[in-house]
Amino acid sequence: MSLPYSSATSGERALGDIQKILRGFGCNKFGSMIDDGEGIVLVQFQYHGREATVKASIKGYAAAWLRENKRGPRTQATEAEHNAKAMQIASVAVYSILRDWIKGQVTAIETGILTFEGAFLGNLMLGNGQTVMEHIEKQKLLPAMIDNTPRIG
Repeated sequence: MSLPYSSATSGERALGDIQKILRGFGCNKFGSMIDDGEGIVLVQFQYHGREATVKASIKGYAAAWLRENKRGPRTQATEAEHNAKAMQIASVAVYSILRDWIKGQVTAIETGILTFEGAFLGNLMLGNGQTVMEHIEKQKLLPAMIDNTPRIG
């Protein structure tokens, strides 16, 4: 099975779609940023006074692509070229993933499946500049996840 969105082509056009979705939903502020150092895309918006920040990892997607598309003896590209290809694919895919995820969350809110807070709880900004999820992680408010991955050997 191929990695979803690995053949996406919309790239930054999806950012325009995100903006249209959020404006149509009633968000009155919208911004986006790429942090090349961290390898993330940020989308920020405000809805009825609630500010949210959604982060998506370009590096994370690239790592997943590299796991699925290992560089082998028949690969003509150098390791650096192969890694650069992964980052290029990821930088396009992440925008499409964000667009579809945000559209799904907005649709869930509009149809009464979720509240705004329920849909974007981890992404809501606190007064200290952290998201709710960053605060939860920093304070260790959730127990560690149990790893039930089967082990061989």
